[in-house]
Amino acid sequence: MKRVFLIVLDSFGIGAAPDSESFGDFGVNTIGSCSKSEYFELPNLRDMGLFRIDGVSIDSRIDRGNTHTAAIARLREKSAGKDTTIGHWEIAGIVSDTPLPTYPDGFPDEVLDEFKKRTGRGVICNRPYSGTVVINEYGDEHVRTGDLIVYTSADSVFQIAAHEEVVPPEKLYEYCRIAREILTGRHGVGRVIARPFAGSGNGNYTRTSNRHDFSLLPSKNTMLDVIKNAGKDVIAVGKIFDIFAGQGITEHIYTGGNPEGIERTLEYLDKAFEGLCFVNLVDYDMLYGHRRDVDGYAKALSYFDSKLPEITAKLKDDDILILTADHGCDPAYTRTTDHTREYVPMIMYGKGVEPVNFGTKDGFTFVAKNVCGFLGVDTAGLDV
Repeated sequence: MKRVFLIVLDSFGIGAAPDSESFGDFGVNTIGSCSKSEYFELPNLRDMGLFRIDGVSIDSRIDRGNTHTAAIARLREKSAGKDTTIGHWEIAGIVSDTPLPTYPDGFPDEVLDEFKKRTGRGVICNRPYSGTVVINEYGDEHVRTGDLIVYTSADSVFQIAAHEEVVPPEKLYEYCRIAREILTGRHGVGRVIARPFAGSGNGNYTRTSNRHDFSLLPSKNTMLDVIKNAGKDVIAVGKIFDIFAGQGITEHIYTGGNPEGIERTLEYLDKAFEGLCFVNLVDYDMLYGHRRDVDGYAKALSYFDSKLPEITAKLKDDDILILTADHGCDPAYTRTTDHTREYVPMIMYGKGVEPVNFGTKDGFTFVAKNVCGFLGVDTAGLDV
């Protein structure tokens, strides 16, 4: 029974892509920025070969290692984007030639008028905003009026923030489903995101763990569909279920952050199944990348590295572990607080995996090619 454990270290870029400047990103390097932190300690990823991947630029004080125990590659994104949805879809075998719509000037009246009509609530903000800032600048008005805080970012997202005592999470999810129904066609954003928050007011609001994403359906079948159609399991851990709108998934579990995601992965390593366990560890992006917290990002990477021996010890002879990312989010980049267009790593480890260096590959789809090849499923219809 062959199993693949595919873990996405959300936003863990390894240096600017050749076209990064056309995406507004100049000299970005997520791993390079993190490597300057005193908390950056990745001995296990080093031994697997992370620092020996093409073009990886890190602080000179760090030992790169002389050999590697895993197969390694640097992957260049082919899709027209640098967001979570398009990045994960490409990992799963879809190249998106057309970028998902973004709204740097806010959403048009035709969207908001229908949204207000169907929810029965007003809308405030309607601008690109930091999620931690917007709730403190608009939170008091929201609590007083009941109007929903709608905002976006450089990504293709429609985000709705609401205080949990004003709009309970389940009601907020209902509003998000309404938005998802409205946002189709030319307004088909990648994700509608529920952003519940709590707090006593006067700038003392904080987001809760009850975030929920409502994603656009993938434009065609992904590797998840072909694995499921082959009669194998596709287990989603973290926000994977939301990113793929449940398509091609046989079992899923949500997590409250990286530590829980790692623990759920360890539990699945002890379970009997055949197929794919697809994991997203979101904290690098959500808690540290967007908030430009270099030390926090480095600590989170180091924590994952410290858990790697426990993960690899549970791998069976016919298992492989693949580590990759969906885009960058350089925590030291101050031009914006958005994702950054970067190469991402691919590290593939297992008892039957030869520790080769594949160099640089065009397309995150190289992951799908290897997953499907290992599981023996047909890749017809995938962009691999």
